[in-house]
Amino acid sequence: MTPNDRAERIIARCRELARISDVEGETTRLFLSPKTRDAHTLLSWWMREAGLEARTDDIGNLRAVRRSAHDDAPTLVLFSHIDTVPNAGAFDGPLGVILGLEAIAALAQTPLPFHIELIAFSEEEGVRFAFPFLSSRAAVGELTDEHLAHTDKDGITVADALRNFDLDPARIATTAPFASNTFAAIEVHIEQGPVLESENAFIAVVEAIVGQSRLSFTFEGQANHAGTTPMALRHDALVAAAHFIIEVDNYASNHRQLVATVGRIEALPGAMNVVPGTVTCTLDVRHPKDESRHAAVAHLVTKAQAAGEHRGVKVKATLLSEQRAVPMDHALTQKLHAAAERAGHDALQLFSGAGHDSMIVASHVPTTMLFVRSPGGISHNPAEDIRAEDVEAALGTLVNLLLHLHPHQ
Repeated sequence: MTPNDRAERIIARCRELARISDVEGETTRLFLSPKTRDAHTLLSWWMREAGLEARTDDIGNLRAVRRSAHDDAPTLVLFSHIDTVPNAGAFDGPLGVILGLEAIAALAQTPLPFHIELIAFSEEEGVRFAFPFLSSRAAVGELTDEHLAHTDKDGITVADALRNFDLDPARIATTAPFASNTFAAIEVHIEQGPVLESENAFIAVVEAIVGQSRLSFTFEGQANHAGTTPMALRHDALVAAAHFIIEVDNYASNHRQLVATVGRIEALPGAMNVVPGTVTCTLDVRHPKDESRHAAVAHLVTKAQAAGEHRGVKVKATLLSEQRAVPMDHALTQKLHAAAERAGHDALQLFSGAGHDSMIVASHVPTTMLFVRSPGGISHNPAEDIRAEDVEAALGTLVNLLLHLHPHQ
């Protein structure tokens, strides 16, 4: 097959997998849903066509190994996920799995000094149990009883969902971890953003996954009659919050690599003729350097308090969650850049603004990521798309890396 034929097959297979959905007419496939079995069946068939035998571990990951001629060889892992957000596109996650499989097929019987394990993680998005990365946590030995106790909207725990899928939570520690001799891990993923398209580039090597802080703010003023309360005597919580939101946008717009978002806001009592007495809103702050993110959060909390004081409104800020920035392995990242160059491509160097399984894996195994252009910067949307030329560039880069990678160099 030509490289373009392989790229077109990858795209076609992603679209075929996308038709396996919990909800007719869209792509929605949640962790351990009944349709996950059908997805496993299809992927297992494609793995067999590539000469691999698939197995399902006890967290629900589908795995297959392309073995080296040397039984004691170390292992390289190719991975991504196959669960989706509701009403998703076809490429977020599955692209990395199917492209990894195509790379193995392209190598055919080419001798390599390492085993390749291909893993389709069963849970990354965190939709069903409101908690992400369960599969990759299991792969690196971080899954706990507390994780297994999380419940979905129907009150089913993770542990019960595994049993309902004919899996055994007690065996996760035995069947789910990476091989002990794993020396590297690589995730291919769509960018999910507009940078590559704005630079007219096919692919990018990810330098780091940004850190993230999530906070909630409560602005507590005084509800009052909209007609009889003079402007100068109001304690309008919404006006205070609005000034804070403008400051969030201004501050982030003037600091390179920082993004900050007020994604949800609620004003109470919510009547047209009542001055808002209470406003709650969220703040999401992300930056590839933790110290810059912490500085941004501190500044914005101070600005929220100042906006409140100016209008006699009390402000409370609560930290909801925090995720440190995760750098990719420098040596492996440089090797991926070199592979792109040998394959004839000038890969950009980017930070990932979204979370990925790589941020869990990287703390345990040298890890890198390859981004593929997202046309229109669209993701988590049925309009999510990909171009054959970009897939061809990513496949050529990955195959070139595998051909030149040596575990002990």
